[in-house]
Amino acid sequence: MIIYGVALLSACLILGMLIGEALGVALGVQANVGGVGIAMLFLVLSSNSGKFKALVEGASGTGIQFWSAMYIPIVVAMAARQNVIAAFEGGMLAVVAGVAAVLVSFALVPVISKIGNSDTSSQESQ
Repeated sequence: MIIYGVALLSACLILGMLIGEALGVALGVQANVGGVGIAMLFLVLSSNSGKFKALVEGASGTGIQFWSAMYIPIVVAMAARQNVIAAFEGGMLAVVAGVAAVLVSFALVPVISKIGNSDTSSQESQ
């Protein structure tokens, strides 16, 4: 029953891409503006919606959960690749800004981890 997951994924992707293209035209940009992100939001919302409750239960639910889990990392990897290519074509400032954002994100991992650990340790002591 994985086919239901593929059908829902396809419908969300097509709808998201159409809206992204329409946003691009409305903004005067010759590109898809956020279509993949919109599709991801549609997939999350529809897989948690009451209208699709019958699809989400049982064997078909396994297919939807599988494709929901696979969709996000694949799309993020595809978008990251496009952003890197665009950054290199955009010049050195874009590359430096991207590298700086990644380094700051890596530096914040221990800080966020400590915040998460302090919340759980305070709850355990109670």
